[in-house]
Amino acid sequence: MNSSWTPYKTQMLLQLLTDRDLAMLQDVEQLRLLSTRQIQRLHFGIGHATISAATRGTVRVLGRLENRGFLVRLERRIGGIKHGSSGNVWQLSATGERLLRALRGDGARRRFVEPGAPFTDHTLEVADLAVRLREAARDGRVDLLELDAEPECWREFTASHGGPLWLKPDLYVVTANAVIEEHAFVEVDRGTEHMPAILRKCAVYQRYFLTGNEQHRQGIFPAIVWVVPSEQRAAKLRASIRDDPTLTDTLFRVTNAQNAVAMLTPRDEQPVTKRRNHL
Repeated sequence: MNSSWTPYKTQMLLQLLTDRDLAMLQDVEQLRLLSTRQIQRLHFGIGHATISAATRGTVRVLGRLENRGFLVRLERRIGGIKHGSSGNVWQLSATGERLLRALRGDGARRRFVEPGAPFTDHTLEVADLAVRLREAARDGRVDLLELDAEPECWREFTASHGGPLWLKPDLYVVTANAVIEEHAFVEVDRGTEHMPAILRKCAVYQRYFLTGNEQHRQGIFPAIVWVVPSEQRAAKLRASIRDDPTLTDTLFRVTNAQNAVAMLTPRDEQPVTKRRNHL
Protein backbone atom coordinates (compact mmCIF):
# COMPACT_ATOMS: atom_id res chain seq x y z
CA MET A 1 0.00 0.00 0.00
CA ASN A 2 1.28 3.47 -0.86
CA SER A 3 2.96 5.17 2.10
CA SER A 4 0.58 8.12 1.76
CA TRP A 5 -2.35 5.85 2.66
CA THR A 6 -2.05 5.93 6.45
CA PRO A 7 -4.39 4.83 9.25
CA TYR A 8 -4.93 8.54 9.87
CA LYS A 9 -6.14 9.02 6.29
CA THR A 10 -8.47 6.04 6.65
CA GLN A 11 -9.99 7.54 9.79
CA MET A 12 -10.32 10.95 8.14
CA LEU A 13 -12.22 9.43 5.22
CA LEU A 14 -14.43 7.40 7.54
CA GLN A 15 -15.49 10.61 9.27
CA LEU A 16 -17.03 11.69 5.95
CA LEU A 17 -19.26 8.61 5.83
CA THR A 18 -22.40 7.61 7.69
CA ASP A 19 -23.11 3.96 8.47
CA ARG A 20 -25.51 3.88 5.51
CA ASP A 21 -22.87 5.44 3.24
CA LEU A 22 -20.42 2.71 4.19
CA ALA A 23 -23.01 -0.02 3.63
CA MET A 24 -23.76 1.44 0.19
CA LEU A 25 -20.07 1.36 -0.75
CA GLN A 26 -19.80 -2.23 0.45
CA ASP A 27 -22.78 -3.25 -1.69
CA VAL A 28 -21.32 -1.58 -4.77
CA GLU A 29 -18.03 -3.37 -4.09
CA GLN A 30 -19.71 -6.76 -3.68
CA LEU A 31 -21.91 -6.53 -6.78
CA ARG A 32 -19.40 -4.50 -8.83
CA LEU A 33 -22.03 -2.23 -10.39
CA LEU A 34 -25.35 -0.94 -9.09
CA SER A 35 -27.90 1.40 -10.61
CA THR A 36 -29.35 4.31 -8.68
CA ARG A 37 -32.67 2.46 -8.51
CA GLN A 38 -31.04 -0.69 -7.12
CA ILE A 39 -29.26 1.32 -4.43
CA GLN A 40 -32.55 2.99 -3.61
CA ARG A 41 -34.26 -0.38 -3.18
CA LEU A 42 -31.48 -1.60 -0.90
CA HIS A 43 -31.02 1.45 1.31
CA PHE A 44 -33.91 3.86 0.87
CA GLY A 45 -36.88 1.49 0.72
CA ILE A 46 -38.03 2.27 4.26
CA GLY A 47 -38.66 5.60 5.95
CA HIS A 48 -39.78 7.72 3.01
CA ALA A 49 -43.36 8.83 2.46
CA THR A 50 -43.25 8.32 -1.31
CA ILE A 51 -41.08 6.70 -3.95
CA SER A 52 -40.27 10.18 -5.26
CA ALA A 53 -38.97 11.19 -1.84
CA ALA A 54 -36.85 8.03 -1.69
CA THR A 55 -35.48 8.76 -5.15
CA ARG A 56 -34.54 12.31 -4.19
CA GLY A 57 -32.82 11.05 -1.05
CA THR A 58 -30.90 8.41 -3.01
CA VAL A 59 -29.75 10.87 -5.67
CA ARG A 60 -28.66 13.38 -3.03
CA VAL A 61 -26.55 10.85 -1.10
CA LEU A 62 -25.01 9.37 -4.26
CA GLY A 63 -24.10 12.87 -5.44
CA ARG A 64 -22.37 13.54 -2.13
CA LEU A 65 -20.42 10.25 -2.32
CA GLU A 66 -19.42 11.08 -5.89
CA ASN A 67 -18.32 14.61 -4.98
CA ARG A 68 -16.21 13.26 -2.12
CA GLY A 69 -14.53 10.76 -4.44
CA PHE A 70 -15.93 7.45 -3.16
CA LEU A 71 -18.09 6.54 -6.18
CA VAL A 72 -17.90 7.01 -9.93
CA ARG A 73 -20.89 7.09 -12.27
CA LEU A 74 -20.52 5.33 -15.61
CA GLU A 75 -20.94 7.28 -18.81
CA ARG A 76 -23.51 4.73 -19.93
CA ARG A 77 -26.97 5.08 -18.41
CA ILE A 78 -29.93 2.75 -17.96
CA GLY A 79 -33.01 3.74 -19.94
CA GLY A 80 -31.56 6.87 -21.52
CA ILE A 81 -31.97 10.52 -20.62
CA LYS A 82 -35.69 10.24 -19.89
CA HIS A 83 -34.90 8.31 -16.68
CA GLY A 84 -32.86 11.20 -15.31
CA SER A 85 -30.62 10.56 -12.31
CA SER A 86 -32.32 7.21 -11.60
CA GLY A 87 -30.71 5.86 -14.79
CA ASN A 88 -27.15 6.26 -13.50
CA VAL A 89 -24.90 3.26 -12.91
CA TRP A 90 -22.26 3.36 -10.18
CA GLN A 91 -18.99 1.69 -9.36
CA LEU A 92 -16.43 2.27 -6.64
CA SER A 93 -13.75 4.84 -7.28
CA ALA A 94 -10.14 3.94 -6.60
CA THR A 95 -10.41 5.83 -3.30
CA GLY A 96 -13.59 4.02 -2.27
CA GLU A 97 -12.05 0.66 -3.09
CA ARG A 98 -8.82 1.42 -1.23
CA LEU A 99 -10.75 2.57 1.81
CA LEU A 100 -12.74 -0.66 2.02
CA ARG A 101 -9.59 -2.70 1.54
CA ALA A 102 -7.80 -0.71 4.23
CA LEU A 103 -10.64 -1.45 6.64
CA ARG A 104 -10.15 -5.17 5.95
CA GLY A 105 -6.37 -4.98 6.06
CA ASP A 106 -6.25 -6.05 2.41
CA GLY A 107 -3.38 -4.45 0.50
CA ALA A 108 -4.31 -5.67 -2.98
CA ARG A 109 -5.57 -3.13 -5.50
CA ARG A 110 -7.88 -3.18 -8.50
CA ARG A 111 -7.59 -1.25 -11.73
CA PHE A 112 -10.78 0.65 -12.51
CA VAL A 113 -11.94 1.11 -16.09
CA GLU A 114 -15.26 1.93 -17.73
CA PRO A 115 -16.85 -1.49 -18.41
CA GLY A 116 -18.34 -2.35 -21.79
CA ALA A 117 -22.06 -2.60 -22.47
CA PRO A 118 -22.37 -6.43 -22.36
CA PHE A 119 -20.52 -6.62 -19.03
CA THR A 120 -22.59 -3.78 -17.59
CA ASP A 121 -25.92 -5.26 -18.70
CA HIS A 122 -25.09 -8.72 -17.35
CA THR A 123 -23.67 -7.39 -14.07
CA LEU A 124 -26.78 -5.29 -13.45
CA GLU A 125 -29.06 -8.28 -14.09
CA VAL A 126 -27.10 -10.36 -11.59
CA ALA A 127 -27.23 -7.44 -9.16
CA ASP A 128 -30.99 -7.15 -9.63
CA LEU A 129 -31.47 -10.76 -8.60
CA ALA A 130 -29.28 -10.15 -5.55
CA VAL A 131 -31.35 -7.09 -4.67
CA ARG A 132 -34.58 -9.06 -5.00
CA LEU A 133 -33.22 -11.71 -2.63
CA ARG A 134 -32.19 -9.02 -0.13
CA GLU A 135 -35.68 -7.50 -0.38
CA ALA A 136 -37.28 -10.91 0.23
CA ALA A 137 -35.13 -11.31 3.34
CA ARG A 138 -35.95 -7.80 4.56
CA ASP A 139 -39.67 -8.48 4.10
CA GLY A 140 -39.41 -11.68 6.15
CA ARG A 141 -40.22 -14.00 3.25
CA VAL A 142 -36.98 -15.94 3.61
CA ASP A 143 -33.77 -16.04 5.63
CA LEU A 144 -30.81 -15.17 3.41
CA LEU A 145 -27.86 -16.96 4.99
CA GLU A 146 -25.26 -16.40 2.27
CA LEU A 147 -25.07 -14.28 -0.84
CA ASP A 148 -21.68 -14.42 -2.51
CA ALA A 149 -21.00 -12.61 -5.78
CA GLU A 150 -18.01 -12.88 -8.10
CA PRO A 151 -15.20 -13.56 -7.43
CA GLU A 152 -15.99 -14.74 -3.86
CA CYS A 153 -18.30 -17.47 -5.20
CA TRP A 154 -15.74 -18.96 -7.59
CA ARG A 155 -14.31 -22.43 -7.02
CA GLU A 156 -10.90 -23.65 -8.11
CA PHE A 157 -10.44 -27.36 -8.74
CA THR A 158 -8.13 -29.80 -10.50
CA ALA A 159 -9.09 -31.15 -13.90
CA SER A 160 -8.69 -34.81 -14.82
CA HIS A 161 -5.46 -33.97 -16.71
CA GLY A 162 -4.04 -32.42 -13.54
CA GLY A 163 -4.29 -28.77 -14.48
CA PRO A 164 -6.26 -26.09 -12.62
CA LEU A 165 -9.82 -25.18 -13.60
CA TRP A 166 -12.16 -22.49 -12.31
CA LEU A 167 -15.90 -22.70 -11.80
CA LYS A 168 -17.25 -19.15 -12.04
CA PRO A 169 -20.92 -18.82 -11.04
CA ASP A 170 -22.57 -15.42 -11.01
CA LEU A 171 -23.82 -15.97 -7.45
CA TYR A 172 -23.73 -18.51 -4.66
CA VAL A 173 -26.90 -18.34 -2.57
CA VAL A 174 -28.04 -20.06 0.63
CA THR A 175 -31.58 -19.39 1.84
CA ALA A 176 -33.58 -21.00 4.62
CA ASN A 177 -36.86 -21.22 6.43
CA ALA A 178 -37.42 -22.84 9.83
CA VAL A 179 -36.55 -26.33 8.60
CA ILE A 180 -34.75 -26.22 5.24
CA GLU A 181 -31.67 -24.66 3.70
CA GLU A 182 -31.49 -24.17 -0.06
CA HIS A 183 -28.00 -24.04 -1.61
CA ALA A 184 -27.51 -22.91 -5.20
CA PHE A 185 -24.95 -21.80 -7.74
CA VAL A 186 -26.67 -19.24 -9.96
CA GLU A 187 -26.05 -18.46 -13.63
CA VAL A 188 -27.87 -15.50 -15.14
CA ASP A 189 -28.36 -15.90 -18.89
CA ARG A 190 -29.50 -12.87 -20.88
CA GLY A 191 -30.37 -14.93 -23.96
CA THR A 192 -27.29 -13.72 -25.84
CA GLU A 193 -25.14 -16.87 -25.51
CA HIS A 194 -25.45 -19.68 -28.03
CA MET A 195 -26.61 -22.97 -26.55
CA PRO A 196 -23.26 -24.78 -27.13
CA ALA A 197 -21.53 -22.15 -24.97
CA ILE A 198 -24.07 -22.68 -22.19
CA LEU A 199 -23.65 -26.45 -22.37
CA ARG A 200 -19.87 -26.02 -22.10
CA LYS A 201 -20.46 -24.09 -18.88
CA CYS A 202 -22.72 -26.91 -17.68
CA ALA A 203 -19.91 -29.35 -18.42
CA VAL A 204 -17.60 -27.42 -16.08
CA TYR A 205 -20.19 -27.78 -13.32
CA GLN A 206 -20.38 -31.51 -14.09
CA ARG A 207 -16.60 -31.80 -13.76
CA TYR A 208 -16.64 -29.91 -10.48
CA PHE A 209 -19.44 -32.12 -9.16
CA LEU A 210 -17.41 -35.24 -9.96
CA THR A 211 -14.46 -34.00 -7.88
CA GLY A 212 -16.56 -34.27 -4.71
CA ASN A 213 -14.92 -31.09 -3.35
CA GLU A 214 -18.16 -29.27 -2.61
CA GLN A 215 -19.84 -32.34 -1.15
CA HIS A 216 -16.88 -32.85 1.18
CA ARG A 217 -17.01 -29.24 2.32
CA GLN A 218 -20.79 -28.72 2.52
CA GLY A 219 -22.25 -32.24 2.80
CA ILE A 220 -24.27 -31.59 -0.37
CA PHE A 221 -23.82 -30.30 -3.89
CA PRO A 222 -25.76 -27.08 -4.54
CA ALA A 223 -28.38 -26.88 -7.22
CA ILE A 224 -27.17 -25.24 -10.41
CA VAL A 225 -29.87 -22.71 -11.23
CA TRP A 226 -29.99 -21.10 -14.65
CA VAL A 227 -32.01 -17.89 -14.74
CA VAL A 228 -33.13 -17.06 -18.29
CA PRO A 229 -35.20 -14.21 -19.75
CA SER A 230 -38.24 -16.18 -20.96
CA GLU A 231 -40.06 -19.47 -20.58
CA GLN A 232 -39.29 -20.25 -24.22
CA ARG A 233 -35.59 -19.93 -23.50
CA ALA A 234 -36.03 -22.01 -20.34
CA ALA A 235 -37.72 -24.83 -22.26
CA LYS A 236 -34.94 -24.84 -24.85
CA LEU A 237 -32.22 -25.00 -22.19
CA ARG A 238 -33.98 -27.76 -20.25
CA ALA A 239 -34.26 -29.84 -23.42
CA SER A 240 -30.61 -29.22 -24.34
CA ILE A 241 -29.39 -30.32 -20.91
CA ARG A 242 -31.67 -33.36 -20.91
CA ASP A 243 -30.49 -34.43 -24.38
CA ASP A 244 -26.77 -34.08 -23.60
CA PRO A 245 -25.55 -37.56 -22.61
CA THR A 246 -22.51 -36.13 -20.78
CA LEU A 247 -24.63 -34.18 -18.27
CA THR A 248 -26.52 -35.33 -15.18
CA ASP A 249 -29.69 -33.36 -15.77
CA THR A 250 -30.86 -33.60 -12.15
CA LEU A 251 -27.99 -31.26 -11.17
CA PHE A 252 -29.55 -28.41 -13.12
CA ARG A 253 -32.64 -26.29 -12.67
CA VAL A 254 -33.88 -23.68 -15.11
CA THR A 255 -36.27 -20.82 -14.40
CA ASN A 256 -37.31 -17.59 -16.02
CA ALA A 257 -36.22 -14.37 -14.34
CA GLN A 258 -39.70 -13.65 -12.96
CA ASN A 259 -39.68 -16.85 -10.90
CA ALA A 260 -36.00 -16.83 -9.90
CA VAL A 261 -36.46 -15.78 -6.27
CA ALA A 262 -39.09 -18.48 -5.76
CA MET A 263 -36.73 -21.07 -7.26
CA LEU A 264 -34.00 -20.03 -4.84
CA THR A 265 -36.11 -20.11 -1.67
CA PRO A 266 -37.34 -23.12 0.34
CA ARG A 267 -40.70 -24.61 -0.55
CA ASP A 268 -40.84 -28.06 1.06
CA GLU A 269 -41.91 -28.42 4.67
CA GLN A 270 -40.48 -31.79 5.59
CA PRO A 271 -38.07 -31.52 8.56
CA VAL A 272 -34.67 -31.70 6.86
CA THR A 273 -31.81 -29.33 7.45
CA LYS A 274 -30.26 -29.06 4.01
CA ARG A 275 -31.49 -29.72 0.54
CA ARG A 276 -30.19 -29.78 -3.01
CA ASN A 277 -28.52 -32.54 -4.99
CA HIS A 278 -27.71 -35.19 -2.39
CA LEU A 279 -25.98 -37.23 -5.10
